[in-house]
Amino acid sequence: MYFKINGTVYWYELNGEGEPVVLLHGFTGTSGTWTTIVTEWLGGFQTLTIDLPGHGRTKPGPAKTMRDVCRDLAGLLDKLQWEKVHFIGYSMGGRTALSFALVFPERVKSLTLESASPGLANEEERYKRRQQDEKLAQRIESDGIEAFVDFWEDIPLFESQKQLPAAVRKKIRTERLSQSPEGLAQSLRFMGTGSQPSWKEDLPGLDVPVMLLSGEHDTKFIGINETMENLMPAAEHTTVKGAGHAIHVEQPATFGKIVTGFLKSVGKDAT
Repeated sequence: MYFKINGTVYWYELNGEGEPVVLLHGFTGTSGTWTTIVTEWLGGFQTLTIDLPGHGRTKPGPAKTMRDVCRDLAGLLDKLQWEKVHFIGYSMGGRTALSFALVFPERVKSLTLESASPGLANEEERYKRRQQDEKLAQRIESDGIEAFVDFWEDIPLFESQKQLPAAVRKKIRTERLSQSPEGLAQSLRFMGTGSQPSWKEDLPGLDVPVMLLSGEHDTKFIGINETMENLMPAAEHTTVKGAGHAIHVEQPATFGKIVTGFLKSVGKDAT
């Protein structure tokens, strides 16, 4: 289904019945990345999956900052008459979910953040990251999607995905190839890690239950998540064996068990 707000037409899908859970994909992904998790693990919940700006069937429109997207998501929750929800976010989607929780804390029951970060702490780091993302955006625009995907699949962050079955790798590549150069470039420029707010100083005030997940082969994000766990009053960090950055793809059964267990425990604590 489509939902138009503030000049952007978002694609979203609803499945199941029960407590509402919003799932947000990563850069170069779509709502389809969650199909296995939604169908095999979240049957007892009503799930909302969304194509974030510049991705999938949400076509490029006005440039959207992280705060803009959070306001748009709040508008979609209003349309669905969902006052308070659980969020699950992967990588860029995790940064978006965390941003939403800090902008609209009254609307979040819990957060599951997979391979996510709170942004970069100082302006020099943010400036360097924006420069890197701008170069990457220009590369996408000049070389096209296929050349970019060839490059993207080979970066160290996704090294562990080379061990996945051929059918799974093909599905991931097809999803990446379905994107538009304009959409990905815009996402990097306006929702990249260097462009979003740095939330590190705000983390101690976030008192919703948080499950932090990182893969054992993703040492950079293990460190980031350990820092986040120490800063947040109600956070728990789990490192998943046999996984890199994309735990829900590389170890879907383990991811599903952890997430459903966490959501059910949060529900019990609330009753």
